[in-house]
Amino acid sequence: MKRVLTYGTFDVLHYGHINLLKRAKALGDYLIVALSSDEFNKIKNKKSYYTYEQRKKILEACRYVDLVIPEDNWEQKILDVQTYKADIFVMGDDWEGKFDFLKEYCEVIYLPRTPDVSSTQTKDYLNKTI
Repeated sequence: MKRVLTYGTFDVLHYGHINLLKRAKALGDYLIVALSSDEFNKIKNKKSYYTYEQRKKILEACRYVDLVIPEDNWEQKILDVQTYKADIFVMGDDWEGKFDFLKEYCEVIYLPRTPDVSSTQTKDYLNKTI
């Protein structure tokens, strides 16, 4: 069984997220999503519209996702790859090169982002219309 691991905040889930999850799942048999915790988002100066538990429930309902785990810090990636026996680490191509240090432990793939959609754009639009 080939295991794929990806990371993200996945706030205000949109079709770009779904495209990424679908393509990540297609690379293997089992997709693990490390979801940024609320505490980690504070460290990153990010504020999510939904709480960690709400975002986790949304991701768990997605047919491409097999397991959701918390992302609590930047340093946990090597341990996660080892703990969950990930064969492939996947991130959006806006992170190109940032996780190449993981190539010692697994294959690293950067997938193209879906053009013309982002969580920031979606939240900005919702804030203007509410």
